[in-house]
Amino acid sequence: MGTGMTVTAPPLETVRVELGPRSYDILVGHGALAQLGPRLTTLLKRPRVFVLTDTHVEAAHRARVEATLAASGISSDWLALTPGEATKSFANLDTILDWLLDGSAERSDVLLALGGGVIGDIAGLSASLMKRGMGFVQVPTTLLAQVDSSVGGKTAVNSPRGKNLIGAFYQPQLVIADTELLATLPPRELRAGYAEIIKYGLINDPGFFAWLEQNGARVVALEPDAITHAVAVSCRAKAAIVAEDETEKGVRALLNLGHTFGHALEAANGYRPDLLHGEAVAIGMALAFRYGAKQGITPADDAERVRRSLEAAGLAAAIPGRQGGPYTAARLVELMQQDKKASGGKVPLILAHRIGEAYIHPDADLASVEAFLSGELLEA
Repeated sequence: MGTGMTVTAPPLETVRVELGPRSYDILVGHGALAQLGPRLTTLLKRPRVFVLTDTHVEAAHRARVEATLAASGISSDWLALTPGEATKSFANLDTILDWLLDGSAERSDVLLALGGGVIGDIAGLSASLMKRGMGFVQVPTTLLAQVDSSVGGKTAVNSPRGKNLIGAFYQPQLVIADTELLATLPPRELRAGYAEIIKYGLINDPGFFAWLEQNGARVVALEPDAITHAVAVSCRAKAAIVAEDETEKGVRALLNLGHTFGHALEAANGYRPDLLHGEAVAIGMALAFRYGAKQGITPADDAERVRRSLEAAGLAAAIPGRQGGPYTAARLVELMQQDKKASGGKVPLILAHRIGEAYIHPDADLASVEAFLSGELLEA
């Protein structure tokens, strides 16, 4: 502005995931990566770390990560995999474990996951298996991973029979969510991650949802104060739910808001890249609120607010209506019936009494869901 002033980043925020002796910190904010080396020195018995990443992330961030490690006297061994959901395979799990064994990894060593949810998932599972459990640190580089998959200890690889069917709950020792790393993401990836941020407001924080209605554009534009606040609030919300229900026997299922519809959309689309996970979840959340409104559970005005908020962020809030496309009501319901909790023509859905008042609706009737989806597709 001609004043010579520079904008200073807000201070880092620390979110604690309370799990007794397995508790850990999430450091959130611009420049958080600078804390990686100092924090690792308290976790490591010898000054080296194994870094698992993908080739895109390696090109964008390896030099910076190596520099912060070297500043603390820590050396690093690297393995970069091909980006994409197909990376979460048994073949790559074997590759990672062989790499760790070849490097004489010990249980007291740390495997650092540098990347998005795919790398975090397979790194966590590898760490859980390596000599029955080695150290594990997450440095998520996508918005989706920073607010969702890097927190809470869900790790997995995919099977030909479905996503994330082979896995374990295995918590990291530390998460570094440096919001500055998000600057390399394409806008579409940022929007997909933003869908998961909106989710936390819809589950149990109507004040945060209202804040996002006013500040969502600033979050997606990565303005330091807005993105730090949004990521920290999201991590705090997830940390509280994980602390209460680590292995998803109850309240943690609320984090699946939008996912039953969203996973069916992804599967019907053959997991093709024209529908990202966060985009499918955004549509799924809008569908959950509209289905609730049709059932007399959710106020229609709240469903409309959800639609407007998603669309304002550049996210679709309705099933893509392509002539001859992959989506039919019957196919989507067929895929929903494959949900491991579905039985007797009913499926659990996460619905909401209002924005910020989500609950587990244990037995949604699939016939009513199919009728609802038929109407949605007619309007598409």
